[in-house]
Amino acid sequence: MSITIRDEKPDDVIAIHGLTQRAFAPMPYADGDEQELIDTLRDVGALSLSLVAEQDGFVVGQVTFSPAVAPDGAEGWFTLGPVSVEPAMQKREIGARLIRAGLDRLRAQGAAGCILLGNPAYYGRFGFRVAAESAPHEDHSEFFQMLALAGPVPEGRFGYHPAFGA
Repeated sequence: MSITIRDEKPDDVIAIHGLTQRAFAPMPYADGDEQELIDTLRDVGALSLSLVAEQDGFVVGQVTFSPAVAPDGAEGWFTLGPVSVEPAMQKREIGARLIRAGLDRLRAQGAAGCILLGNPAYYGRFGFRVAAESAPHEDHSEFFQMLALAGPVPEGRFGYHPAFGA
């Protein structure tokens, strides 16, 4: 399976929307609006990094990174997610490759760190750790995780870009 990881291009927008909708449709924890979140982040200029996995000219995976709000206002924190893989191609490490490529890119840019809400068993392999005390909200704080990339981790509650509440 030959997969290429690359930056999102303008021609990918429709494919990413459909892919995200298909990937999250069967998930019981999904809100069903993940594709709209990516579109909104893009529309407001807050899509910090969007990488796609391409196979044979088709987008089969995508990962989104957007600005996060650190408790002390420090710059360089990002939110990972959503990450989507075509349902028929899941469990083939495509999502993992996208996440690693994105984190590598953030490290190279000197990012301070990354936050997410997700399964600790999955994201722990990338170095994320549960940080319930830093979760933006008490709801689901047991799934809030962070990964420091450079410098100290500010104390307090982090926040997501306002597009997450739109």
